[in-house]
Amino acid sequence: MEADCGHKPVLLEECIDALDIKPDGVYVDGTLGRAGHSQAIARRLKTGRLIALDRDETALDAARTRLAEQMERVTLVHANFSRLGEVLDDLGVRAADGMLFDLGVSSPQLDDASRGFSYKQDAPLDMRMDTQSPLTARELVNTASCDELRRILYEYGEERYAPQIARAICAARESRPIETTLELAELIRSAMPARALREKQHPAKRSFQAIRIAVNDELGELTPMLDAAEAHLKPGGRLAVITFHSLEDRIVKRKLREFATGCVCPPEFPVCVCGRTPRMRPVTRKPVVPSEAELAENPRARSAKLRIAEKC
Repeated sequence: MEADCGHKPVLLEECIDALDIKPDGVYVDGTLGRAGHSQAIARRLKTGRLIALDRDETALDAARTRLAEQMERVTLVHANFSRLGEVLDDLGVRAADGMLFDLGVSSPQLDDASRGFSYKQDAPLDMRMDTQSPLTARELVNTASCDELRRILYEYGEERYAPQIARAICAARESRPIETTLELAELIRSAMPARALREKQHPAKRSFQAIRIAVNDELGELTPMLDAAEAHLKPGGRLAVITFHSLEDRIVKRKLREFATGCVCPPEFPVCVCGRTPRMRPVTRKPVVPSEAELAENPRARSAKLRIAEKC
């Protein structure tokens, strides 16, 4: 996720420091977004190359303008980052010097009401990061079973009122389809008890997050991306991943721990027979978080966590 127009991308200096950019290196920005991180990387390259991916074609179109002065060193690819291995193989890139993944919804997607991500502005229910994908939020909300909706809201939104909200959605759609973001947000609000409505955050926030994650299979895309990133990094190459909620952060944390694990033989074995050695090492013991100065400039960065690992 990136800052509003005129602001810096989230954790920009920390990401650049983490990547330890070499002027002749090969780097990947797997979540191009508004191209703020990409621009900072590309400006530090001389004979190197930046490969930037995004599933949203509007992001690629905007990047061609923003990166105009650096485009001779940049390759833009319309692809989900879960296809990272395939993309790099197609480009003939065996290994990269560094990779950055800034997860979550970018500010342009949130701010464009027509994309249907916002519970504060009315628009058709969409929520697709890739507008060519077949599944929309409208289809999910109107066709998923009540049990499936409850599971999505509880698992992906950590919404404690998931059963009540799922029942309200299923009851409402019996008379007519749920078409717009504000219609859905009002349904969610009406299903929640009064004490929940007194909370500081919008009552639909967790449910909209859950539906967005399900529509875009955000959590399912993470493991293949992380596996491909580890496999396509040079020894000493850096991997930097920014997460914005606990669900994706747990996946990233668990996967990086797996990469850093060596021998898994039982302790009673006198010698190692598994032959397993660490593939990556953590660069920081704890995730890097935004400074107070950055949070004052960009409140949307509040939940950001940057995890960094280096290929062994």
